[in-house]
Amino acid sequence: MTLEIGQLAPEFSCDASNGEKVKLSDFRGKNVVLYFYPKDMTPGCTTQACDFRDYHQNFEEVNAVILGVSPDPLDRHDKFIEKHGLPFLLLADVDHQLAEAYDVWKLKKNFGKEYMGIERSTFIIDGEGKIVKEWRKVKVKDHVTEALQFIKDNLQ
Repeated sequence: MTLEIGQLAPEFSCDASNGEKVKLSDFRGKNVVLYFYPKDMTPGCTTQACDFRDYHQNFEEVNAVILGVSPDPLDRHDKFIEKHGLPFLLLADVDHQLAEAYDVWKLKKNFGKEYMGIERSTFIIDGEGKIVKEWRKVKVKDHVTEALQFIKDNLQ
């Protein structure tokens, strides 16, 4: 499934780190930063999560909610949140249905092995539920500030 800028973002219902089922529609009226990352506790994913943590207040100031998504189960998310003081929700996409809906569940290659996994990606969804920006194959360095600047420039 190919997603396009301007189309409604795929709705979802996913177990979240607050112990509740979270739906995209729960955040109508807010900008949503939906970021997909491969795995809790790994170097790149930790850097990215901590960058979002460090800019969390800035995102709140532009009416934005941050949602991190990986295939990790809730207990692993809980450890990740506790270890790094993450102030935003992490969604447990253990069956990777959410990743597939956003077309980020991809064949990956590492050290000669092929496997399916998350392609690091971020989607900005506006208050009406439309995709207004996407980044695929995200490089962690400076990504969070780029996402914040996009919201400041386009959604205020």
